[in-house]
Amino acid sequence: MSQPTAPNSEHACTNLGVKPIATLCNKRLLLGVSGGIAAYKSAELIRRLQDAGAEVRVIMTRAAQEFITPLTLQALSGNPVHTDLLDPSAEAAMGHIELARWADIILIAPASADIIARLAAGKGDDLLTTVCLASKAPLALAPAMNQAMYSHAATQANLTLLAQRQVHLFGPGQGYQACGDIGAGRMLEVEALVSACAQLFQIGLLTGKTVAISAGPTREAIDPVRYISNHSSGKMGYALATACVEAGAKVTLISGPVALPPPARVHLIQVESALEMHAACLKSARHCDLFIGAAAVADYRTQNIDQEKIKKQEGEHQLTLTLVKNPDIIAAVAALGAQHDALHGTQYENKPFTVGFAAETQSVLEYARSKLKQKKLDAIVANDVSQSDTGFNSDDNAATLISAHTEITFDRRSKNQLARDLIKHIAALMTAP
Repeated sequence: MSQPTAPNSEHACTNLGVKPIATLCNKRLLLGVSGGIAAYKSAELIRRLQDAGAEVRVIMTRAAQEFITPLTLQALSGNPVHTDLLDPSAEAAMGHIELARWADIILIAPASADIIARLAAGKGDDLLTTVCLASKAPLALAPAMNQAMYSHAATQANLTLLAQRQVHLFGPGQGYQACGDIGAGRMLEVEALVSACAQLFQIGLLTGKTVAISAGPTREAIDPVRYISNHSSGKMGYALATACVEAGAKVTLISGPVALPPPARVHLIQVESALEMHAACLKSARHCDLFIGAAAVADYRTQNIDQEKIKKQEGEHQLTLTLVKNPDIIAAVAALGAQHDALHGTQYENKPFTVGFAAETQSVLEYARSKLKQKKLDAIVANDVSQSDTGFNSDDNAATLISAHTEITFDRRSKNQLARDLIKHIAALMTAP
């Protein structure tokens, strides 16, 4: 396998003054270290992955601990190193499942002949193999072993089987080995592994496309110090923006007030109220191929905003506010079509492919299907926000993507991974006849 070249990036997500590979910025990488002399390279690999912007956690097999200590990798990664499947403290919270959900990618480096054989057999007899079985994230292996072990028919058959299961194989390289042999079996160099991981996120499904995404809540002012809002954190919309960048799109993110750093390589427009978001979304939608309405826009705003702070009145136990309905942003975008925009004096030739979100607490799919038809959307993402471990403020989510002819359900996974899964299928819907 030829060594990929790291893409250049001028964007931040910096560490120790090293310019990172943009496609690993804010990625969660779970590094599995199996037994082999190449395990000593894991220390440098962690550093380079962090320099590229990734957050790294480590699982070590028992054999790996004979070559390098967990304490070393813990100090470098800044996170506890996981070694035992049945760790009582971790398993109280189903630790291996949490690790599986946490990862955006799992890289096993070095990947010994033994771990390759056990993965091919579908075993889950230690923490590393169990996490690999339980994770929805891409799995990549960096084989490292003696050249005779690598060329053995059993190892080659195992690698072929894993490749057929969409496992990514990075290497091995060729050259001198620790045993004195020369041949294939060396683990790829650290920089090549970092670059290869980055390549997995350069999907290219939206290359040349322009995307606009709304995210976060809106705030509807009552007076100078009070407002009406909701619990949206903006995490799902921000994850979708990052996934679209990875897919090659030019992205505009229209965001309500959130406590999140702006994604790299995204044009950010910050708004406060539903009316501000409405104006920004319609302006951006005029020039985009795909619009995703992931924001939790307030349905109502106060009819009048008090210019001074409303004071409590003695003896009064009620405050009456008159609310008026906010414009339906996603429906307005979906209705653009070829209608004339009097405000901008523009004739729309085509509306963008329009995807809405239905955040519901009951009858989730039924409400979503209804919104899809009523608002004339191309697709809608339905998710249940009544669950404490998914939806608002959570790092995980579960959802169903609904279009006129398809329904695809994604079980619980990180919002970053869900965003990539959604974009993969949305891109397919955009090109479907």
